[in-house]
Amino acid sequence: MRSSISSSPIPPLLRRSFFNPRYLCHQSAISDKPIISDSPISENPIAGPTTKSPNELTPPSSSAEKPAYELHLHQNPSSESTDLSHAHVINTLLSHRNDPFSALRYFNWAERRRGFVRSVDSFCVLLHILMGSVETRGQAQNLLCRSVFGDSGPSPIVFVDRLFDCGKRFDFELDSQVFNLLLNSYIRANRIRDAVHCFNKMVEIEILPWVPFMNILLTALIRRNMSGEARELHDKMVLRGVFGDRVTVHVLMRACLKEERGEEAEKYFREAKDRGVELDAAAYSILIQAFCKKPNSRVASELVKEMRDRGWVPSEGTFTSVVGACVKQGNMVEALKLKDDMVSCGKPLNAVVLTNLMKGYCVQGNTSSALDLFYKMDQYGVSPNKITYAVLIEWCSKSGEMEKAYELYNQMKHVGIQPNSYVMNSLLRGLLKFRTFEDASKLFNEAVECGVANIFMYNTILYSLCNVGKVNEACALWDSMIGKGAVPNVISYSSMILGHCRRGAMDMAHHLFTEMLERSVKPDVFTYSILMDGYFKKGDKERAFEIFNHMMAANIAPTDFTYNTVINGLCRVGRTSEARDMLMKYVEMGFVPVCLTYNSIINGLIKEGDMNSALAVYREMCEGGVSPNVVTYTSLIDGFFKSNNMTLALTMRNEMKNKGIELDITAYGALIDGFCKGLDMVTASELFSELLEVGLSPNTTIYTSMICGFLNLRNTEAALRLHGRMSDEGIPCDLITYTALIDGLLKDGKLVVASDFYLEMLSKGIVPDIVTYTTLINGLCNRGQLGNVRKVLEDMDGKNVAPNVLIYNTLIAGHFKEGNMQEAFRLHDEMLDRGLVPDDKTYDILLNGKLKGTSELPGA
Repeated sequence: MRSSISSSPIPPLLRRSFFNPRYLCHQSAISDKPIISDSPISENPIAGPTTKSPNELTPPSSSAEKPAYELHLHQNPSSESTDLSHAHVINTLLSHRNDPFSALRYFNWAERRRGFVRSVDSFCVLLHILMGSVETRGQAQNLLCRSVFGDSGPSPIVFVDRLFDCGKRFDFELDSQVFNLLLNSYIRANRIRDAVHCFNKMVEIEILPWVPFMNILLTALIRRNMSGEARELHDKMVLRGVFGDRVTVHVLMRACLKEERGEEAEKYFREAKDRGVELDAAAYSILIQAFCKKPNSRVASELVKEMRDRGWVPSEGTFTSVVGACVKQGNMVEALKLKDDMVSCGKPLNAVVLTNLMKGYCVQGNTSSALDLFYKMDQYGVSPNKITYAVLIEWCSKSGEMEKAYELYNQMKHVGIQPNSYVMNSLLRGLLKFRTFEDASKLFNEAVECGVANIFMYNTILYSLCNVGKVNEACALWDSMIGKGAVPNVISYSSMILGHCRRGAMDMAHHLFTEMLERSVKPDVFTYSILMDGYFKKGDKERAFEIFNHMMAANIAPTDFTYNTVINGLCRVGRTSEARDMLMKYVEMGFVPVCLTYNSIINGLIKEGDMNSALAVYREMCEGGVSPNVVTYTSLIDGFFKSNNMTLALTMRNEMKNKGIELDITAYGALIDGFCKGLDMVTASELFSELLEVGLSPNTTIYTSMICGFLNLRNTEAALRLHGRMSDEGIPCDLITYTALIDGLLKDGKLVVASDFYLEMLSKGIVPDIVTYTTLINGLCNRGQLGNVRKVLEDMDGKNVAPNVLIYNTLIAGHFKEGNMQEAFRLHDEMLDRGLVPDDKTYDILLNGKLKGTSELPGA
């Protein structure tokens, strides 16, 4: 077929005809055979040779050169008797079927006559005549393009049907080319729906569209997100044995890639390969892209190797995609190999490849290699972009390399790249985790000033404040956030609810929850779980389950976190047996208990003193395939010590060692405290030394346990040495530590040293509680220091701490011992005035002047 589709201009009047859809109205009353009539053209044959070129088809200008049908009208302008019925026009066209130029001239002439009957059939006959000659196929193409230019006119189905019918009726050779040219015209006119109808009708009458035109139509459909229709058209061709060529494979694979249907893209590739289609590098590249999106870096890398074996050089984009897929799947060895292969193929490295490699290093925890690659970017002629900086800042912040993160942040600004909210939020999280809140606050204020701070940054600060109990500061930030137009989302509200729950302000937490609902901010499962946990911590089981039921009514499915919250909450309020029942119910609903679940139940049973049941649950978790962790063993060890079963406590400790579970500081603390309370300071000291050997640092609780243990054995020297070590290591003493030291020193008669510790405690801002005061008064009374006792009582009054029954019993016994009966009875009356009820020991002291069975005062 000639390629010069538009080689012949269409006469002006003919062109106007095809821009007006009226000229192609459908007429069906045509006889089955050529019509013979006395038309003007029969009497006056068209003058001139029939071999004129298309450029010579313009009507003659002189009357001598005009055809008879034109000359007749020129000489008799009032005559309109020329027969231009559709039958006559078709008959005249058919009489010139071997002279397509004459047929076209006649059709052009007839169109200008008022009596011309315009029909689809006459046009179809003309098209068949023009397609009969190689020289006039270009005119046919032009006529088709112009005929479908508008939106009106015959439908594609009618057009194809009449074209087919006319071809058969008038014995034209049914050349599929004219039908394909019609299909292509619809596509070129951007009438894609009509092109689809034309395509389907052609297939229906067994005139198959040419593969190139099919490919063009498929491409057009896919660009319009009509991939389903594209696959249907292709399937119809496949049913008739036409699969297409490699371009078809490209088109269909790209459609699959667009819809993320990688498996289907691979199917088209494999089927084409099995049929013997010579697939090119483009097909391989598309398939590689499909595997990169899965991602399946192994297969993608193998396809790159196959391309190289065939002598093809993958594109820069293909290398980039495969490197990214390898990094995503953690295959850094292959990613680096591809990077080297890319360079050896002469493909330039780009920022995407290098940034992906940096991220791969960072994910592996190798930020130093990522930074080395960053500093080599200049050597590759590549400049870091915003994503490059974002990746490095994020991972340096995650790993605690805040100096490097800040250096990159400042460098980013220096090269003119404005940090966005993602970068600043990454840096903010790192500062909150590894630096001070003041550093984080400074960065946050900078983000607010430059307009980068968004709701995510506000949420980061809000959560940080609420998580550490700084609710007042969080409330101030909340007000500022609202004032700047930031709209709180579910994370904002959940963070604030968490803060109020942490400090037990459940009314405020519930108020925020109600406000969320009123503002159409839908709580998520985390919000509900926080509220439930808050109510459980307050011992309000009923309200906790109200929240749970509200969540279920809102069609929010509980997560494992929710189930564990309920189970842990019930154990916390002393309803462990109920928690076990709930666990069985949740398991039936599909919940899979984990170590945390069992730990809650074991800890709850131990607090309730039911060690047998705790051991039963422990065996149950082991049999269920859930491995106990250090928390499990620590709870059991603590429980055995509390039930005075030191043998089983050591058994648990040995079992931990056999299973390779390392003791943490809490586990060591439980063991040391248990042996100290059992007065086995040899074992306690061995554990203390072991703790130091494994690289752990004793905390205040462990030092206090050791100090109390030695003091209980009246070994004040060892206790004081431990206190000195605490001070040297910068570990602060708390109220319990000071109370234990004061008690031991007073019992040992070291009043001055005890007094010094008491003053030291006060100087550090540690306020004595009733236990401390009871210890002081008891020790002073036992040493006959009633004068100093009076000062302690005055100090208690100044701090609004009222003496309890134990203190009054100690004071009464002390005055009886000194023979001051009047003061002893006065203290009894004072007890009554304060609303305290004397116990049996009080009356025993008053009656006998001493406590039965001991020569020491109460609390000694």
